[in-house]
Amino acid sequence: MAQVLCQLPNVERDENLLVGIETSDDAAVYKINDEEAMVITVDFFTPVVDDPFVYGQIAVANSLSDVYAMGTNPKLAMNLICFPNCLSPDIMAEILKGGHDKILEAGAILVGGHTVQDDEPKYGLCAVGFVNPDKVIKNSDAKEGDILVLTKPLGLGIINSAIKGDIVEEQVYDEAVKNMTTLNKFAMEAMNRVGVNACTDITGFGLLGHALEMAEGSDKTIVLDSDRIPLIDGAVELARLGLVPEGTYANEKFIGDKVNFSDSVKREIKDMLYDPQTSGGLMISVDENRLDELLKELEKSPTKYAVIGRVEKKGEKSLIVK
Repeated sequence: MAQVLCQLPNVERDENLLVGIETSDDAAVYKINDEEAMVITVDFFTPVVDDPFVYGQIAVANSLSDVYAMGTNPKLAMNLICFPNCLSPDIMAEILKGGHDKILEAGAILVGGHTVQDDEPKYGLCAVGFVNPDKVIKNSDAKEGDILVLTKPLGLGIINSAIKGDIVEEQVYDEAVKNMTTLNKFAMEAMNRVGVNACTDITGFGLLGHALEMAEGSDKTIVLDSDRIPLIDGAVELARLGLVPEGTYANEKFIGDKVNFSDSVKREIKDMLYDPQTSGGLMISVDENRLDELLKELEKSPTKYAVIGRVEKKGEKSLIVK
């Protein structure tokens, strides 16, 4: 998307646009007044599971994640759904019911939406939240010496490939669904209670893609410890079998020259780091002195979390994986 947007003519920047497209942040932020700014984002995708209700839950959790990454709660949501004529309207109803279930859990209000006939189902939201302009958490404010914390395990893209191939074990499927349907609300509230410097959610660009956006936006180098990164049980074994989504290789092709891997990092672990996530977790950049407080806040997290790296002075490479 950034490659396409950069081809559009430049327009005069509105001074109230606090976050635009310049740093590939998770959502746009527009200042309304000195006390309030609007956070707005949109996202939708094709089914990753066969159950329409669960698919609706996952799609909404994924869509709302961008608002949480900016440090606030979603308040308004509008459905975006593409649907083929060959499928029963009852399936659409189940998708929307699943989505509404998560919208309610988030405490947001569904205010309408738009439907388009398409050959393949697609569902998601346009979501809006509100935040104090001075409390916006961006992906471009990571500080040298910060510690990086990831709030969900990796491997969702690989698991989704196995689900489509109908070769995933029930336990692995259940863990993947639990992670994909878990709102990032809890992680957002934890980081707000502590106070952090930067945040991004980990979705289709993979951990390395979103880490690169944070590193470049902050003009820093990010160093990741591959041994500490949480992974979904069974995902590494599936990667070894070659069940790696096409998006993994697309991500690697796009940013691979900006990553310096240690020789000890195995191929399947690289795949996990490039793996496009569906409704992944937040990667939080926190001052080292506040790390223990953040980890204490995350102790009751419904998903795996871990310290995965640190932010260093800008070096030759934007990303280093040890």
